[in-house]
Amino acid sequence: MKDWNRRQFLKNTSGATLAALAAGVPVTSFLESCSSKISSKADTVILLWMAGGMSHTDTFDPKRFTPFTKGMDSNSVLSTFAPVRTALDGINFSEGLESIGKVMDKGTLIRSYVAADMGFILHARHQYHWHTCYRPPQSVLAPHLGAWIAKQLGPVNAVIPPFIDIGQRFTLGEGEELKAFHSAGFLGNEFGPFLIPDPSAGLDSVRPPAGMSNTRFEKRNQLYDELIRQSPVGEFGSDYQKESLKRSMEQAYILLKSPEAQAFDLTREPKASYDIYNTGKFGLGCLMARRLTEQGARFISVTTEYEPFKGWDTHENGNTRLKDMKKQIDGPVAQLIKDLERTGRLDRTLVILASEFSRDMMVEGRPDAKVQEQVSQPDVITDMKNYGMHRHFTDGGSILMFGGGIKKGQVFGKTADERPCKTIENPLVIDQIHQTIYHALGIAEDAHYVVEKRPFYTTPDGLGKAEMKLFS
Repeated sequence: MKDWNRRQFLKNTSGATLAALAAGVPVTSFLESCSSKISSKADTVILLWMAGGMSHTDTFDPKRFTPFTKGMDSNSVLSTFAPVRTALDGINFSEGLESIGKVMDKGTLIRSYVAADMGFILHARHQYHWHTCYRPPQSVLAPHLGAWIAKQLGPVNAVIPPFIDIGQRFTLGEGEELKAFHSAGFLGNEFGPFLIPDPSAGLDSVRPPAGMSNTRFEKRNQLYDELIRQSPVGEFGSDYQKESLKRSMEQAYILLKSPEAQAFDLTREPKASYDIYNTGKFGLGCLMARRLTEQGARFISVTTEYEPFKGWDTHENGNTRLKDMKKQIDGPVAQLIKDLERTGRLDRTLVILASEFSRDMMVEGRPDAKVQEQVSQPDVITDMKNYGMHRHFTDGGSILMFGGGIKKGQVFGKTADERPCKTIENPLVIDQIHQTIYHALGIAEDAHYVVEKRPFYTTPDGLGKAEMKLFS
């Protein structure tokens, strides 16, 4: 797959979208075939998405610290931040994550996530794989993790959309690629994400456009059937898809007129609490996630936002950029956990912090499956911009989990202390992560739907297994 490029990704995922529309799945044949029943440990999931590739050795799995000196050997640099203590004896995080470290006695630290080997590394492909558990392209559009949960379990509160995505815009570079997995796929629009690009303007997501009265908005809602008929879904989609699109509009209309819409208004939050979360869009997204959880949201994703060469996408200035990224996430993530615990909601809320893959200074891909270099790293560092983890690394990574039956104060898995800092104990792949989440929610491993006369499972071929050692 070394010849894979962005244009091919777009072409194939667009083709999968059309295939999903053309499949013509009627309501009567869209059957769940799962008969297994398991008890649930959680009602709600909050995914805190570190978009762009968060280095494990510079965040939650620090190695030997080598401070910057002009003329230093690149291969000598394993971590660019000093270690700091956490609430777990003998376990350190890297400097700048002190607040999250203090709440790690309330959750599990996974240090052995292994991303897929898909050849030439593209963020969009790996993010698609992480969020859907399927490698693109597929003959039908694979549903997002949140859409599966929305379809299987439905809303906790009928007024609040069951799948809410906070913080990602699609007007940036690779916007079309990101849209490919922000979708319910064949499950239907009503289970797709309710998008809030900017949490500071959250109410705008549930209000009519500026200058439009509620009466005018109601009239537009009445014309929505005609709009559906004239859309590609109306021309190529099945009756199921048309009805699902209409129901998604009706759900938004109901929310608009409900008292629960106030959960999107962050100005109602007490100033002392607001100020803790106010580190930027991500921090305010965490605050909105907490408020929506209180109103009965089912699945909420909050992202640091993927934009090429920004955020965690540290192709240069890795150390400098991570200082800012840590300021954005450290206080809000810790406060979210503390607030959920204080109100008694943490036990039934599964909180996950993750990224599509990790980073290393020297290795692109993994040691036994290196791929085409995308960053030029000098052997000797003379400029601060080269001090940091700039290459994509798929053979190790960190994930945090809290609540939802997850064991408290546990460290799971291990990576090597010397380069390559790859997973050496208890590797976890995305199939296991997804099934662990589903298990916490009471969704069985064999959950699937019949699409195009074949079963489509939550994990490929239904082979994913939950990692039971993560649970208490």
